[in-house]
Amino acid sequence: MARMHSRAKGKSGSTRPPRTENPEWVEMSSDEIKKKIVDLARHGSSTAQIGMTLRDSFGVPSVRLATGLKVNQILIEADVKTGIPEDIRNLIAQAHNLRNHMVENKKDLHSRRGLTLIESKIRRLGKYYSREGVLPPKWRYKPEEAAILLR
Repeated sequence: MARMHSRAKGKSGSTRPPRTENPEWVEMSSDEIKKKIVDLARHGSSTAQIGMTLRDSFGVPSVRLATGLKVNQILIEADVKTGIPEDIRNLIAQAHNLRNHMVENKKDLHSRRGLTLIESKIRRLGKYYSREGVLPPKWRYKPEEAAILLR
């Protein structure tokens, strides 16, 4: 698959081994994993951080194989889900930091180009999430309100 904002092709990456069931060496039960996910989310961890913590500290290679649900689905069931999805939140934080950089470095044209590309990704994701019903239909990205969205 090609890259979005360059002419290069994508690099090959590692693939997960194909599994259809939870490995027998996982010691936690499905209910314990769900409770741990909810606890970690209430302490402010993102879904990616929750997955890495479960993998590295508790030996759960795949939440979906262990519970039958994804981390987001478990958080939605427990009513712990935040308003903005994690991928768009990370892009907004990146754009906010780059805007702060542009205030001090007005002639940094490479960063200005990067900011344009990041904001186009944010708008594209916003349209997708509005269409899918994750965000409100009239949601729009406004750079002035980015700091408020990140709280």
